[in-house]
Amino acid sequence: MTDSHGDSLRQAALDYHEFPKPGKLEIRATKPMANGRDLARAYSPGVAEACLEIKADPQSARRFTARGNLVAVVTNGTAVLGLGNIGALASKPVMEGKAVLFKKFAHIDCFDIEVNEPDPEKLAEIVCALEPTFGAINLEDIKAPDCFIVERICRARMNIPVFHDDQHGTAIVVGAAAVNALHVAGKRFEDIKVVSTGGGAAGIACLNMLLKLGVKRGNVWLCDIHGLVHEGREVDMNPEKAAFAQVSDLRTLGEVIGGADLFLGLSGPDILKPEMVTQMAARPIVFALANPNPEIMPDLARAAVPDAIIATGRSDFPNQVNNVLCFPFIFRGALDVGATEINDAMQVACVQGIAELARATTSAEAAAAYRGEEMTFGADYLIPKPFDPRLAGVVSTAVARAAMETGVATRPIEDLAQYKADLDASQFKSALLMRPVFEAARSASRRIVFAEGEDERVLRAAQAILEETTEQPILIGRPEVIARRCERAGLTIHPERDLTIVNPENDPRYRDYWETYHSIMARRGVTPDIARAVMRTNTTAIGAVMVQRGEADCLICGTFGEFRWHLNYVTQLLQDETHHPHGALSMMILEDGPLFIADTHVYSRPTPENLAEIAIGAARHVRRFGLTPKVAFCSQSQFGNQAEGSGQRLRAAIALLDRAPRDFAYEGEMNIDAALDPELRERLLPGNRLEGAANVLVFGHADAASGVRNILKMKAGGLEVGPILMGMGNRAHVVTPGITARGLLNMAAIAGTPVAHYG
Repeated sequence: MTDSHGDSLRQAALDYHEFPKPGKLEIRATKPMANGRDLARAYSPGVAEACLEIKADPQSARRFTARGNLVAVVTNGTAVLGLGNIGALASKPVMEGKAVLFKKFAHIDCFDIEVNEPDPEKLAEIVCALEPTFGAINLEDIKAPDCFIVERICRARMNIPVFHDDQHGTAIVVGAAAVNALHVAGKRFEDIKVVSTGGGAAGIACLNMLLKLGVKRGNVWLCDIHGLVHEGREVDMNPEKAAFAQVSDLRTLGEVIGGADLFLGLSGPDILKPEMVTQMAARPIVFALANPNPEIMPDLARAAVPDAIIATGRSDFPNQVNNVLCFPFIFRGALDVGATEINDAMQVACVQGIAELARATTSAEAAAAYRGEEMTFGADYLIPKPFDPRLAGVVSTAVARAAMETGVATRPIEDLAQYKADLDASQFKSALLMRPVFEAARSASRRIVFAEGEDERVLRAAQAILEETTEQPILIGRPEVIARRCERAGLTIHPERDLTIVNPENDPRYRDYWETYHSIMARRGVTPDIARAVMRTNTTAIGAVMVQRGEADCLICGTFGEFRWHLNYVTQLLQDETHHPHGALSMMILEDGPLFIADTHVYSRPTPENLAEIAIGAARHVRRFGLTPKVAFCSQSQFGNQAEGSGQRLRAAIALLDRAPRDFAYEGEMNIDAALDPELRERLLPGNRLEGAANVLVFGHADAASGVRNILKMKAGGLEVGPILMGMGNRAHVVTPGITARGLLNMAAIAGTPVAHYG
């Protein structure tokens, strides 16, 4: 790394911490504080009621306070990352970062607490005194052997989980990586020889975890800066190290490495030499976890033994052993069952959950976060990535189950399957709102054809469809390309076994397809030669022909290209007397709930008739999500205060709707703030027809609708479900190029809903 590049990275990191406001955390209120009534409830006199309830029943603190979801990250700064004893204050950025990870990955609130107390027993006293505030304690970056003392005292005296992540978090992730490394190497824990360097907290905890997983104590050889830990040694010893002392005349790493199946390094750079790797057993496993520079660089280890299985602590090499795979989720499970401790069974359950997830198909979200990396289970993919959203459901459920089975859960969960489903929903913003749509889709097995069947997002969606629904995905694409990309993405589906493939280059139905297309388009300038060319090259047209012929129930297209280009072929082939596009509806999932936007794509300047159809269609689709539609027609004009512009067309649309009874509430035309603020709207038009905030915004210009949709995505963190093409009888949907694999799965569920469910 050049000096200028290093300086650039350093400045970028400093800017990240300083701007736009210092630090990585802030406190946000979860209840309104807008008037005297709120104040009286939040503080005096109303707060006394909550206090009295907790005094009468201490367990009710989790009902009336944040304690049940609150963790403390506590340190004295004596062993911070690779920086050493930098003190409590200098450790604060690390602890804030840990708190951010708790929130990001497991929705756990966290306070970082840095304590100027080097004495381990006094530090333990301070931590124990914090018990009324927190639901659990995460000890962090306390030097060995002091960390053993602090944790031992706290666990004995406190009735909440106390977990030293440097020890047990590292041990759990190492354990998961070891489980899968042995799986790849074809070895068993009870048979292997382990050689480890580093007698600190993490190293000792990792060795203890390996013992829990089946390694024999006599097969463990621990070395530190003074050489082999052996019986009779007095230099730099403590009870934790002494438990691994060997009866041996050997003294150095080089002397004990021979025949080792697993090298476990938690020490310093360049400790393990290439010639030592060649002395290890066949298919050696090398976990060189020192940061930032490992005990041996992976390229050197692989040059020495090409089939070595290697993990490091770095993100720029495969198999990063990262504690974030563990601590958010083990705490999530422990908090949710009210565990009084995190015991061995819970830790082993965490190990197995992480390991099993790596052996499963890689999630689309993880693949998107680590674009370009190969994530197929094997020597270079032993453990899942931190951004795999399935970790919460898999790992936390396993931890909760273990806590219940071992009797440390004070609030057992009755339905663990539902608990896992809820955790999954917490990771996928769309899951809760999409639940009724998925349930409706399971009532029928519809055939969904994807025009862009070679796209990795489509392939991942197809796998999820097969796993989560009864729908039958049909992919348009070249079979050999689909097979190759499935393998590269680590998917278990195979085109010949699991999927129906339509190959544009060679399909026996080609003649039938082009003749069908020509018969429909013959008097619109399409010759037989053009029809043949379209059916060889235009996958959207091919998919539309399949739906028109009854060989598929719905087409999904648009992962590349322009919306109206795809819509043109959809309408050419699927529009008839009863079906024509009414508009495109996007559901934007925001922090405070969903907001539907229309028409975002179909009509640039919809007529009053178009707008009335858009409102009717939007109301119908909103009900599919289990919601009551409240439609606001939005414009620069406000209840008739501008004679021209979009307000004129919106008023005409409302007049059309007023001609017949409607089963949904609508009002307009109005500004967006009036639509979303019922008090403002009531001041402007007392007695208006809407109650509460509108949840459907209908615009008179596609520019306005599309602009609001994109602003909500980019600036408000909105997650889009859609666009949903209304009016086509659920026979086609045109998505947008930015859609994710999860978005395609959601659209498949919408496409998979029988028409009877939504009209």
